[in-house]
Amino acid sequence: MNNDCNCCCDERFSKLDAVIEKNKSVQGSLIQTMHEAQEIFGYLPIEVQKFISEKTGVPLAEIYGVATFYTQFSLKPKGEYKISVCLGTACYVKGADLLLDELKKALDIDVGDCTEDGRFSLEACRCIGACGLAPVFTVNDDVYGRLVPEDVPGIVAKYR
Repeated sequence: MNNDCNCCCDERFSKLDAVIEKNKSVQGSLIQTMHEAQEIFGYLPIEVQKFISEKTGVPLAEIYGVATFYTQFSLKPKGEYKISVCLGTACYVKGADLLLDELKKALDIDVGDCTEDGRFSLEACRCIGACGLAPVFTVNDDVYGRLVPEDVPGIVAKYR
């Protein structure tokens, strides 16, 4: 997937323009517009934020503030498979930090990053509510629990 933004030749910007037109008469539609923009692009790069600002008249600083305040928005691309390691108390004391280290090695990325092939992204979260399975991580909607670092390579291989 090409994530380069080129407003004049990228059909995604045409789609975003249609979204902005649809939402422009709706009071308080900035978050909805940004959400739809993220669905189109996969994340909210600065070029997309500038485009929204220019088309809506909302200052870029305000758009950036919303994008960085709400955790549902991402300024970096996400992978096809989003791995989220729970670092809540139960998971942490049972070795979630070791799972995270192993995932970083296996994927050759850091938390918040995406692999070069766009396949995996890695996140850390506080609690997913599966404390009885600690330590836990998810791959999209799949939950893996009672893990040890040696489990990581096999799980990652299932998604390659």
